[in-house]
Amino acid sequence: MSRSSSSILRLFVTALLAIGFVTPVVLAGAADAQPAASAARESGAPAADTANEQANAAKAAPLAPCPTSYGAAGASPIAPISPALASSIRERVRRKIGGSVTSVCKTPFGLYEVVVDAEIIYVDERVNYLLSGNAFDLRTQENLTAKRKEDATRIDFRSLPLQLAVKTVRGSGSRVVAVFEDPNCPYCKRFEKEISGLTDTTIYTFLYPILSRDASAADDSYPKSKSIWCAPDRALAWSQLMLEGKRPAAAPEDCQHPLEDILALGQKLHITGTPTLVFTDGRRAPGAIPRERVEQLMSEAARSSASQ
Repeated sequence: MSRSSSSILRLFVTALLAIGFVTPVVLAGAADAQPAASAARESGAPAADTANEQANAAKAAPLAPCPTSYGAAGASPIAPISPALASSIRERVRRKIGGSVTSVCKTPFGLYEVVVDAEIIYVDERVNYLLSGNAFDLRTQENLTAKRKEDATRIDFRSLPLQLAVKTVRGSGSRVVAVFEDPNCPYCKRFEKEISGLTDTTIYTFLYPILSRDASAADDSYPKSKSIWCAPDRALAWSQLMLEGKRPAAAPEDCQHPLEDILALGQKLHITGTPTLVFTDGRRAPGAIPRERVEQLMSEAARSSASQ
């Protein structure tokens, strides 16, 4: 496939994922997937191609481990996928679609689940066919894709460089959440108003200026973020900007800031929109979710941490 064709395909897949295109997959009574032979024999690829695929996959980061079952209470046990086949599928997705593949797993309905750029797609063994959308188990009415995406895209909260975030402490600060936000994002402003009543919470706000990056424009996301970071009281400056529309004073030219590091972090974590919340159990939640949902996810994260 040509580079231009591959780019068009990837844009098409991204668009489907962005608009929530749904391709239901009926699982009730589905036959077990046939055991796969070696990647080269099953795919029909020349040995040289398979060698190249495995060599390229070896250079990439290790794939995340796969579940041993899908669905509630392990309703659908599955056999593990061989490393050679996982590497082959990973390399073919990279070559045909693009993106960063972090997981390749077998499903109980005959396809392979691939996590690419924090999104889930389904492909056949040779990556000749692709499905995007949600797979449901009709026996339990469970959205398998949503659950797997939640698990597959978790972030190690302890690895977050919290020293690069604006720290806001309310009350005891006992509950903790991190959020990536752009100062010009209207949804972020809505979200800040939504959570203004949160109590006993520590909020780490990563200034993530992805809407625009014109350092010479005063109203641009990047200079605004820099001004927040360089303000005498960062938490107060952030609150006044987002809740009252009060802009902080322009940052001195020589003020050191972590914006480039935060942008690199967001790209690494596949943070593609703002606001995006990260809870202490690693779950992420995109969008201006209601305060009640934030409270619920923080409580669940706290219980998860306590049980470990």
